[in-house]
Amino acid sequence: MAESDPSSFASAADHLTQHLYLRCRVDFGSHALRGTAALTVRAERDGLRCLVLDTKDLQIHKVVINGQEAKFALGQRHSFKGTPLEITLPFELRRGQDVIVETSFETSPKSSALQWLTPEQTSGKKHPFLFSQCQAIHCRAILPCQDTPSVKLTYYAEVSVPKELVALMSASRDGEMPDPEDCNRKIYRFSQKVPIPCYLIAFVVGALESRQIGPRTLVWAEKELVDKSAYEFAETEAMLKTAEDLAGPYVWGQYDLLVLPPSFPYGGMENPCLTFVTPTLLAGDRSLSNVIAHEISHSWTGNLVTNKTWEHFWLNEGHTVYLERRIGGRLFGEQFRHFQALGGWRELQNTINTLGDTSPFTNLIPKLNEVDPDVAYSTVPYEKGFALLFHLEQLLGGPDVFIGFLKAYIQQFAYKSAVTEDWKKFLYSYFKDKVDVLNKVDWNAWMHTPGMPPVKPTYDMTLSNACVDLSQRWIKAKEGDLCSFSSADLKDLSSHQLIEFLALLLLEAPLPVSHVKRMQEVYNFNAVNNSEIRFRWLRLCIQAKWEEAIPLALKMATEQGRMKFTRPLFRDLYNFEKSRDQAVSSFMQHRVCMHPVAAMLVAKDLKVGQGQTV
Repeated sequence: MAESDPSSFASAADHLTQHLYLRCRVDFGSHALRGTAALTVRAERDGLRCLVLDTKDLQIHKVVINGQEAKFALGQRHSFKGTPLEITLPFELRRGQDVIVETSFETSPKSSALQWLTPEQTSGKKHPFLFSQCQAIHCRAILPCQDTPSVKLTYYAEVSVPKELVALMSASRDGEMPDPEDCNRKIYRFSQKVPIPCYLIAFVVGALESRQIGPRTLVWAEKELVDKSAYEFAETEAMLKTAEDLAGPYVWGQYDLLVLPPSFPYGGMENPCLTFVTPTLLAGDRSLSNVIAHEISHSWTGNLVTNKTWEHFWLNEGHTVYLERRIGGRLFGEQFRHFQALGGWRELQNTINTLGDTSPFTNLIPKLNEVDPDVAYSTVPYEKGFALLFHLEQLLGGPDVFIGFLKAYIQQFAYKSAVTEDWKKFLYSYFKDKVDVLNKVDWNAWMHTPGMPPVKPTYDMTLSNACVDLSQRWIKAKEGDLCSFSSADLKDLSSHQLIEFLALLLLEAPLPVSHVKRMQEVYNFNAVNNSEIRFRWLRLCIQAKWEEAIPLALKMATEQGRMKFTRPLFRDLYNFEKSRDQAVSSFMQHRVCMHPVAAMLVAKDLKVGQGQTV
């Protein structure tokens, strides 16, 4: 029997969804998606008379089962899980029997899965734009489903949109045709033949163009950004080939990239066949392409082998960061892999400093009973998970030995969902000659204890030393030493090293304001557009209480919506008494333009009630 998922109402022990046939219409006028979702559902036990599906803020007009109308009721609304849809079957099901459950539904304009952008919020300024983000538990805010990663289904979709716009989904494109019911609209068709958890169902509608950048890759964006994006992500095919060499064949056919408007709340989202990415990756020099390596890696760890519940999210993210860094090591050298790995350890330190080293959210495996996965989300599953795998690599014989395990693990659990215990049993059976080594690992400390990991892996320091040295000079500098700094300090540092230099300073007590002023004089960080550098620089300035940085930090927090940047900037601005009121009023003003999940989390960070407006 499946381990029950605390984040879903739909019991995978009773019934499993096999396939979705979705037909819907995107209505920009009323900010709604209307249509039918036909789920092919298999009974997992005899005598089944009732099905439960997840929904959130949906109107359900009708439920039809194998052509017969069925009775249904919406249960009590839960604050973040939504509302269970209880369907009474018109006949009893035997174990193994399939039925088609067709619901007619309509989404709410405030659906947590969708962001509707006005033309003014796009680059082109002419057409509206819509995108979805279902991970972790928002697919239920689009259509009734078993919204748990323990269940995998194939899907086919037909989506009607205004004819001047393009629709894309996390699937193979299967043609388009005029909408027979409305000559101003077009129907786009999509087919996903590999079974996926429904958090990977995704779509976008907008004035999109594409450029081919590889044999299986188009990059999609608004026309203002499409050429810049094609340049930025030119390494995609090399990364895909390297990933296949490390993890096994790529089973999804196409690997396209979509660059979204700035309010997209994540760095990337691994929607199958169509990775979604933030425009904050467009640095102009391909230096932030590790996010692409990360999303590519999810094609194996996450999309092919999936965490069975969100408590085991580290299985998705820890392995994906491990693969991402292996790809980086192949393409840019082993010292670079170690440098990125150490940067990840510092990110983990930073997160644990923020959350507190006793916070249950810093456990590798958190308990999510009555916890919203969006609230629990942090770098912990990524970087604590990576640190465990990197430590095991070093314990078990190095990178070549460990990649053998990872490849075998992917083969073993492909097309399935797993929990940590499945992973650990497989690890022990794969390394059966090294059980004594594995038994020395303090599994309880790694998995179920808050704070930093019990062991720090070993890192090659070649590329980090220059960052450490320069950051130490600034930390130790007295007022009289400030004249010893000059622009020459940076001449041999890569943009990756600048990020690391600033990250190291952020782990220390705030610098005196005289230091950040001098740093601006000699390094001119205000002129840098690389989002990762600018983000850390502005945090450093606000933490040092440099008032001149307030408008710059507010601008960065609001002109893009990637939560990695927006939340810490708003938090720092809130914690500085001189900018607290501005931070709150700026958030209130921009809230309507923000992604619903980002707005909810920033409101929590700023201790602002959900209902409050300007």
